[in-house]
Amino acid sequence: MLNQSYEPITVCSAKKAFLLIYLLKAELVEVRTNKSIRTINRAFPYPSVIKLVSYIKMPYKRIDLSRKNILKRDNHRCQYCGKKTLDITIDHIMPKSRGGIDTWDNLVAACVRCNNRKGNRTPDEAGMKLLSKPRRPNHIMFLKQYIGRTEDSWRPFLFMD
Repeated sequence: MLNQSYEPITVCSAKKAFLLIYLLKAELVEVRTNKSIRTINRAFPYPSVIKLVSYIKMPYKRIDLSRKNILKRDNHRCQYCGKKTLDITIDHIMPKSRGGIDTWDNLVAACVRCNNRKGNRTPDEAGMKLLSKPRRPNHIMFLKQYIGRTEDSWRPFLFMD
């Protein structure tokens, strides 16, 4: 579901999307091909993406800095070697002992092996490279993980891939 400004808001069921369209509270933007919603005497396009007719002011969704959210942002994958493991740790890119602080851009998920190898050094000093630049996540990043695979028709509106 998109706001009137085409900003993604949330994911809703096709039933809710159809109801919003029927009540003239939303407009159909993209349809799902080869699928329809049927009534006794009519078939309606199956909504894939809808846009609200009126703008809804959304509160800023600030994501708290926590171990859980860092692991979620990094998809439980070591940001040095790419390995996905259960015994994942949180690494300070600039070590705490050298003035590094707890911020989104200084914390990454790291496997125990890579974290020990890096030790009390920066990745450059340890000859290691980050797979991706850490940044503060937004609700869209987490929404993608929550819903899993997205429909191709959603991609232009979610600013992903």
